Amino acid sequence: MNKVFKVGLIGCGHIAETYFRAHKYFNNFKIIKCADIKDSAAKKCASKYGIKSVSVEYLLKDKEIEIILNLTIPKAHYEIAKKALLHNKHVYSEKPMAINLSHGKELLKLAKKKKLYIGNAPDTFLGGGNQKSKELIEKNLIGKINLGNAIFAFPGVQSYHPNPEPWFAKKEGGPVIDMGPYYLTALVNLLGPAKEVSGSLMKGVKTRTIGIGPKKRRKFKVKCPTTYLSTIVFENKSIIRLTLSFDVIAHQRNHIELYATKGSIIIPDPNMFGGSVFVCKKLGQPWKEYKTGKMPLGKINIRTKSLRANESSINANYRGIGLAEMAYCIENKKVNRCNGELSLHVLDIIQSTMKASVTGIKQKIKTTCKIPKKFTLKEIKKILK
Repeated sequence: MNKVFKVGLIGCGHIAETYFRAHKYFNNFKIIKCADIKDSAAKKCASKYGIKSVSVEYLLKDKEIEIILNLTIPKAHYEIAKKALLHNKHVYSEKPMAINLSHGKELLKLAKKKKLYIGNAPDTFLGGGNQKSKELIEKNLIGKINLGNAIFAFPGVQSYHPNPEPWFAKKEGGPVIDMGPYYLTALVNLLGPAKEVSGSLMKGVKTRTIGIGPKKRRKFKVKCPTTYLSTIVFENKSIIRLTLSFDVIAHQRNHIELYATKGSIIIPDPNMFGGSVFVCKKLGQPWKEYKTGKMPLGKINIRTKSLRANESSINANYRGIGLAEMAYCIENKKVNRCNGELSLHVLDIIQSTMKASVTGIKQKIKTTCKIPKKFTLKEIKKILK
């Protein structure tokens, strides 16, 4: 039987609900206390889930807490993670690990010095879709991957989110910071570390209109680029064209397609856990479907109403598995897959993409990482309830 780690949650926004739902699926962690800079938000969360609310500083110092779950806004990720480590607690944060690379490097160095674990979302690459893709690629089913296309594109959150301004803010806004981690983590898991990136950008419109809530019809300024087109060269010499955009009304392209010497593969939505994988090995032949619905982290467990261009209304969503897998690795003295080294490398690609797009100058990726090992069925079963 696994040890059940006592977790303290900081940041009681919408994403918190997802991690409380994870209690239904995973057996080795339990959120027992929560905190937020808004005391009312913490109290509301505590009341809803039957736990205790405390101040942020109290929670960081609380000796009962073994892992801090950092669900704060991106610009606060570094500060909270650093304080957690300084108080000798493991930390698992939402993406990205930090806003700038130097802060990410500092966190990784501190965690190693303190012999503590640091983990970061996204954990979707641990799901059935990406893991089935990894299995087929590692079996050499399609040969050596040379090229690929990946796309996330939709009109933006302003039509269905009552407070969309942060997605269009100067430093934290834009599709690379918002959705880049899902696509880049999935690609690194399949291809290995990136080597260099070039890119271009645009801002589709200067103002947007809120479509829902108390601020409905109110216009706000767009303060960041809303489309990035980048070309990423990986260390294995594969070249991937990545489109990330808040300026596309609709499209019919697949999330990720990889083209290899013996065939091509379609990878399902890296923002979700399930979805079918498709492989074609000869021109003119039908694509063979590899279903993931019977895999432990591929089974459909939610139904949503999505406004995104190629997102299904039924999905497998097991967010929190990254935290559970980290807890398992802490207990068994293994390297967690959603680790700081991987997260730092993804952050490096994100920042390099943005810099390359602004300057028009190709950027070398300064960091590297090991390719995460395949998440085995044996390990998954040990974590699942």
